[in-house]
Amino acid sequence: MSKILTAPNSVSQQSANESLGAFPSLNDQSPAGESVAETVVKMLEDLGVKYAFGVSGGAIAPVWAALENSAIQVIHFRHEAGAAFAATEAYFASGDPVAVFTTAGPGITNALTGLFAARWEGAKVILISPSTSQPLRGRWACQETTSFTMPSDLFTLGSLFHYAVSIETGTELTEISLRLAQGLGITGGFVAHLSIPTAIQSSGSSTPLSLPEVPRTVFATDRENIVRSAELLSEGRFGIWVGFGAREAAAEIRDLAEKTGAAVMCSPRGKGIFPEDHPQFVGVTGFGGHASVLHYMREFCPERLLVLGTRLGEPTSFWSPAMVPSQGFIHVDIDPSVPGTAYPEAETLSVVSDIGIFVKAVTELLPESPAEALPHPQFQNPEQRNSGLVQPEILIAAIQRIVVEGSDAIVMAEVGNSFAWGINLLRFNEPNRYRVSTRWGSMGHFTTGVVGAALAREGKAVAIVGDGSMLMNCEISTAVRHKIPAVWIVLNDAKYNMCSQGAALQGFNGVDTEIPQADFVQIARAMGADGICVEQESELEEALKKAMASNKPFVVDVIIDSSKVAPISGRIKSLIAQGSK
Repeated sequence: MSKILTAPNSVSQQSANESLGAFPSLNDQSPAGESVAETVVKMLEDLGVKYAFGVSGGAIAPVWAALENSAIQVIHFRHEAGAAFAATEAYFASGDPVAVFTTAGPGITNALTGLFAARWEGAKVILISPSTSQPLRGRWACQETTSFTMPSDLFTLGSLFHYAVSIETGTELTEISLRLAQGLGITGGFVAHLSIPTAIQSSGSSTPLSLPEVPRTVFATDRENIVRSAELLSEGRFGIWVGFGAREAAAEIRDLAEKTGAAVMCSPRGKGIFPEDHPQFVGVTGFGGHASVLHYMREFCPERLLVLGTRLGEPTSFWSPAMVPSQGFIHVDIDPSVPGTAYPEAETLSVVSDIGIFVKAVTELLPESPAEALPHPQFQNPEQRNSGLVQPEILIAAIQRIVVEGSDAIVMAEVGNSFAWGINLLRFNEPNRYRVSTRWGSMGHFTTGVVGAALAREGKAVAIVGDGSMLMNCEISTAVRHKIPAVWIVLNDAKYNMCSQGAALQGFNGVDTEIPQADFVQIARAMGADGICVEQESELEEALKKAMASNKPFVVDVIIDSSKVAPISGRIKSLIAQGSK
């Protein structure tokens, strides 16, 4: 239950105006001096926030106006979920925390899917939203935003927010700034929520803020764990399993692998942390992964696997017993709840540590050993056709040449067949070039997230997406408005093709997955962007070069051969196994 406030006399009239849909005037409402809204925005600036993404509304107007008059760049989106997805990807592209702002009621609930993605992906995002002012709480105000009308979890820390607070007075801001600084200073993600009643936004902030110096928190294990890990790894052949959480330790992991000759595999989100063209790289595990990994486990039989920065969940392992070595795992993560959870029956030495610090220390204790001739992913693309629909393998091969190898663009693959093909066929030799959401896996994540990534890196970001996702939620209009050079490559097959292929592989017939074929080039041009339609494989290279050279948001609409089955069999087998239990 929200606390009952003693509100200033002006609140009743302001709340009445809100209930009629009027926008409160910051100039009329604010007392002399700095308002809470202005102080909050200055606090965000001090915390390193450079961007604020959202959709405005009357209830958030004081904060919105303060943002517009600050050093923070405000990007006005077309949907709150798109703003939150874009904030997630802007964080990963820049390393800086990003603010998301919404109006009351549906503004907050619209943002939730994107905020859950931020939490699951490990981004640093701060949501700022309004709540209903005290006199109208529980009285059915327009878009009432209180615990009377909305789940209390939206206003408290828990499964969505690492930190959440309802700001009832400006005197709370000093403590709030400290909590936010501490959260942003830890290794890993941090998603926070500042809920501010509209009347409080406009009220005076009597306490000047001075942001405290908060050192970055680094988790380092003790010497005993390092020595014990080195002893266990020295007992026999071991492999290294790299996940997204190890992306800042790429150099240390390569040093360890090359000194010890260990084979390296990666999760779908971990592509590029260890070079995929390296002779010791045996492949990607899990969803869209490579048969060479199972070949390595079966034929080379490592006694242990050193697991770095991955939860080993379903998208990474499918919980396959074939991925459990005879002596189990040494599992390193900053989250103590991670090791042993995916494979509770396997012997696991749990190490809570920053991965770079741990790997560097262990490497110093291990002897040099030559690398074996290890299995490596094999790619056998079909021949290019002179007619007929575009084969997805040929499209991905062209993206590899023109985008991955021919530029420094971030490449992101949307949930569906797009990310199955991307995980399986694209190859990266450096970290932070490839983004995929296998954990939360929401459609619309990268059709919108590509805008945040391109903005934050001040350069090209390329999203490989399905037509279903583009029709669900995209932010082409936002990219046009702010001149952001995002590129969308659309696998246009007039259906939800992963659903179609997956249902067939599970033995379900007669399901409707058809979509009326859309002309995404016309849609893009109608919004002020540019685009090109590709109907022949011979047109791919020219189209991709044009997209990468364009200074406008650009859509490459590729008419795809939907009969080509994506590499999703591992996921289907996992679903079938779950259904049999």
